[in-house]
Amino acid sequence: MSTTGKQHDNIFASPQARSDFVFDEKVAAVFTDMINRSVPGYATILSMIGVLSARYCTPGSNMYDLGCSLGGASLAMAHQMPHQHYHLYAIDNSPAMVTRLEKALAEPASAKLPVTVVCEDVCDTEISNASVVVLNFTLQFIAPARRAALIRKIYDGLQPGGILILSEKIRFPAPALNELFIDLYHEFKLARGYSQLEVSQKRAALENVLVPETIDDHKQRLQDAGFQSCDVWFQCFNFASMVAVR
Repeated sequence: MSTTGKQHDNIFASPQARSDFVFDEKVAAVFTDMINRSVPGYATILSMIGVLSARYCTPGSNMYDLGCSLGGASLAMAHQMPHQHYHLYAIDNSPAMVTRLEKALAEPASAKLPVTVVCEDVCDTEISNASVVVLNFTLQFIAPARRAALIRKIYDGLQPGGILILSEKIRFPAPALNELFIDLYHEFKLARGYSQLEVSQKRAALENVLVPETIDDHKQRLQDAGFQSCDVWFQCFNFASMVAVR
C-alpha cells in the first residue's frame, strides 16, 4: 500500500446520522488502516497481484489499475516488474485518493516508475494494448447495470493471453451460508479493534453503495464477455479474488 495516509481509522467510532459511504479526504486519510483491518488477506492479495502482473506483463504493453485508491495494487505491480518496458495507468475518480497517490509516486523509491495517475470514472477509461488489468475491490462500487459493459471493454482492450484480476466482496446463494460468512467477517473486524458501533454504522453506510454478487455471477459475466477461462485464486470469508484470461 502507499506510504501515505497511515492515520488510524475511527470514522465510524461515534454515533452519526446515516449517509452513504464516499471516498472523500476523510476516508483517504485513513484508507490504509481501514482496508487492512477490513479485508481479510488484503496484503496477500496486493503481493500476489504484483506476482501475477510480473508473469503476464508483456514488453511494450499497458497495465491498468482501475479504481486504484491510494495505489496499493499499482505500487505492488510496478515494484515487482522484472522490466521497465510497460506503462501503468492508475485510475480513480476520487481526487483525494489521486492526490495522495501522486505524492507517493513522487517519493524517491517510486519517482522513476512508468506510472500515470488519472482522475476519472473507470467506466470512461480507454483500455488499449493491455496485458494486465486490475479491478481490486472496484467493480462492487459500480452500478450493476454498468458492470457488463466495463468488463467487455476490458476484454476488448486486452491482448490475447492478457489477464484481468478481479477482487470483490461476494455473497453466497445459500442464505444460511451467506449469513455465516457475514458473521465471521464481523468477528474478524471486531478482532482488529473495531467496535460493534463502527461495524454497524459502516455496514449501513455501504448498504446502497457496495453491491456484492456471487462468484457465479462474476464468472458468467466474464464468460459472456469472451474470457477463455476464469477462476478464484484467493478467498477468505466473503472476499475473493479471481483471474480471467483473454
